[in-house]
Formats: sequence, C-alpha cells, structure tokens
Amino acid sequence: MMRASCFAAGMFVTLWGLAFLAIDKVVLHQPTEKDPGIRGMLAKQVVDKEQRPVIDPPEWAAFTLLSMGSVSMLYAVALPKNL
Repeated sequence: MMRASCFAAGMFVTLWGLAFLAIDKVVLHQPTEKDPGIRGMLAKQVVDKEQRPVIDPPEWAAFTLLSMGSVSMLYAVALPKNL
C-alpha cells in the first residue's frame, strides 16, 4: 500500500511538472471576488476588459516538480514489497 501511494504521488507531481513545461501561464475562466491568498504564482491580469486571475509559475517550478516526482517514483520502486 505504501509503495503504490508513493508511486502515485510521484506520478502526480511529475505530470504537473510536465504540464508546467508545456504551458507559460494559465488564465482562469471565472473571475473571483475573494483574495485567494496564493501570492507567489497568482496575479490578476486584464483580459477582455475584465480582471481575471492568472497563474504564472516561475521557470524553475517545472524542473523542480519533475525531479521531485521522479525521485519519489524511484523511491517507491526501491521500497521492499512487504510494506
């Protein structure tokens, strides 16, 4: 169970890293009224005469997620089968 959980978490993080390699920024469709509280990657940008939240990850985020996910998957493969 522990082995499969570590592998699944590593695969999830790796896939997010691959997604961050492919995209530059994400413009969210619905404008939000509340302050989301994520200040590092979330900014507001004017798109089609309205202000929309934009997720703009830094360049190093994709490589960090890829490396963390791959190390987690390798750790899951190296775990003993009886855990």
